[in-house]
Amino acid sequence: MPFILGAVAIMAAAYFWIQRARNAAEMGHELLDAANDIRLAARRFGFRRRNNMHPAETIEDPKIALAALGASFLELDDYPTAEQKEALIRGLLEELKIPHEEAEELVLLGRWIMGECGGAQQAVARLTRRLFKLSKQTHFNALMNIIQAIAKYGSGALSKPQKTALEDVQRGLKIR
Repeated sequence: MPFILGAVAIMAAAYFWIQRARNAAEMGHELLDAANDIRLAARRFGFRRRNNMHPAETIEDPKIALAALGASFLELDDYPTAEQKEALIRGLLEELKIPHEEAEELVLLGRWIMGECGGAQQAVARLTRRLFKLSKQTHFNALMNIIQAIAKYGSGALSKPQKTALEDVQRGLKIR
């Protein structure tokens, strides 16, 4: 009898470790798929990373900068909700007049660029400067509408870090 119980325990342990290995492999594939999605989005919008240049400085399309700024404002909130993430996508849809799939890809690319900047607060300053170089103040109203949509589905008001970032945007776009 002890041999049978021992064999059952060994089979149960083997099954447990096999399932863990399968889950780890599946998570690895999901990470590769996410990286591939970002790569394809970057290619679709003509974003090319150049040597010896920060990714935020290589942005040539104001849409990418707006999406990255929106993603940065979203991350500055304590715990962004699914509604806020969807509000960012809807804001990009309405302001840029683009299809839903394109807006989702812009958000993916924007989040990656924000991560490359070292966080949301640093990204706001860099991306605002880049947006100003690309289009001066023409996209300020679009950015404000996107930020208001994000805040509306959050607590209803901007958080303290978001207010600080908004002041950085106003300085970066030379609005006063």
